Amino acid sequence: MIRVLLVHDVRILRCALATLVGKEPDIEIDGASWKDAVRSARTRSADVCVVDADVMGRSPLDELASRTRSGGREREPARLLVLVSQDCPGALRRALDAGARGFVCKDALPEQLVTGIRRVAAGERFVDNALANTLLRASEVPLSRRELTVLSAAAEGAPVTEIARRLGLSTGTVRNYMSAITRKTGARNRVDAIRISQGAGWL
Repeated sequence: MIRVLLVHDVRILRCALATLVGKEPDIEIDGASWKDAVRSARTRSADVCVVDADVMGRSPLDELASRTRSGGREREPARLLVLVSQDCPGALRRALDAGARGFVCKDALPEQLVTGIRRVAAGERFVDNALANTLLRASEVPLSRRELTVLSAAAEGAPVTEIARRLGLSTGTVRNYMSAITRKTGARNRVDAIRISQGAGWL
């Protein structure tokens, strides 16, 4: 039996996907919001964790992807399989940097997601054919995963102090990241960097 943890903040979508995938006789699926994702990953021994890549910039992905503990014994975390939009190479880049092993297009049929889950659970890599061009574009994103996370928070309107609190960084470090982002994107300022990055699909 393949045990799957589905992480999505929109309950109706989470429940619908869980119902569709849960019909498969070899798959057992549980759902969780991003708020409960890390705790659920620790308490539920999943083989595959399915997440929405478009919200990774404001999620505890680093902790979710790291080694977790169960019953006092260290165990490998669930393998990550992400749902990605074709026009979001930045989200795919963050997922790649986080060690995701599977990528399914959000426009794909449910059967494609089931195939991806089975392949990733078997220790293989899986890339939806519809994401081939997005994958190529992801390699051209000039920002690191951390820089994308910082810029995503800035795009939500979070000030430097709030970004620092969210990510456990000093305000000086966040400002350094913003300076690097501005330089790498060729922007004039933070607002311009957000505009350029959103236009390119990096955010």
